[in-house]
Amino acid sequence: MTQYYVGLDVHSKQSVFVMADGTGKLCAQGALATTPEGFQRWQEHYQVPCGTAVALESGTMAFFAARQLRALGLMPVVVDAHEVRLKAQRPRQKSDRRDAHELCEGLRRGLYRSIIHMPPVPISALRQTLSRRRHFVRVQTAEINAAKHVLRAAGMGQLKANLRTATGWTKLVAALAAQPALQQALSHHHALWRQAQSEVQALEQQLAQQQQPFVAELQRLQTIPGVGRIVALTVVAVFSEVERFPSAKHVASYAGLVPTTYQSGERECHGHITKQGSGELRAMLCEAAQHARHADHPLNPYFAALCAKRGYRMAVVAVAHRLCRIMFAMLRHQSDFDIQRVGVEEGPFLRTTARRYRRKAA
Repeated sequence: MTQYYVGLDVHSKQSVFVMADGTGKLCAQGALATTPEGFQRWQEHYQVPCGTAVALESGTMAFFAARQLRALGLMPVVVDAHEVRLKAQRPRQKSDRRDAHELCEGLRRGLYRSIIHMPPVPISALRQTLSRRRHFVRVQTAEINAAKHVLRAAGMGQLKANLRTATGWTKLVAALAAQPALQQALSHHHALWRQAQSEVQALEQQLAQQQQPFVAELQRLQTIPGVGRIVALTVVAVFSEVERFPSAKHVASYAGLVPTTYQSGERECHGHITKQGSGELRAMLCEAAQHARHADHPLNPYFAALCAKRGYRMAVVAVAHRLCRIMFAMLRHQSDFDIQRVGVEEGPFLRTTARRYRRKAA
């Protein structure tokens, strides 16, 4: 049976395809509608056999197209768009047909290495809900910052209120009863914050339903001090299938928490972290890592030593790196957090510090 390879340049309305056989001979090329019916008509018209590999460039429509192709029995391969551009023969002569041909030829010859993981349907739904929740949380933060800016511009920056809660907003608006204009200005920001808060609550209820298949993993991750429900959900959604990672080092690199490296001859330099992969995963891990600043946290010995040597921010990133690897090991071995396996002893311990000087008593 002849093996075929397809390159598909996906767009919102119409996509361009190129199909070739194992020798590189062009078999078909053309365009199709980027709809479920369009993909089905395309497969039937060109008799594309099940199991045919189809290369797509990563983008907004890539996952939609990949899901439709998978439903038709094909094998979608989503390639990182940056690698496609780097390996293009004529990057300055870009066209949809040429992009599809580049994808088809690269897939046939096995040129691409940055293959994007296609998560299962439950993980995809979890990712979308977390993304929408993150959007509305950022809207809330923007409205809080805008309200504080209005207060500072009016010379009332001394008013202190916790605008993360509805009670804080109510107290702030009530405190400005003597200034109707300023009160009205803040009421607009309060209304938008309140609307975003209702959306966040609705999405959290949706997350409570979508997390049912992952209850065991979430409970396991939350045995780590400082790791809450949203952090655990983000880790499960980004890792998807932990079996696809060969080791904890690969997971840390996937999360972008490893340093950049430049090596040439006898010279080897390391810089800031790569920041590749999911930025939300790094943010959530750093949020959980900040709990290590407390003395009763199991990772506080690592945090305190590095904080004194390199600073607070670098200590947070280092602990986030360690948390990422710990979470991967817990999910892979299906085990809870064990303090005996993180290289620390449990006290209490007393420390006496001798100082040469001290301030005089008043």
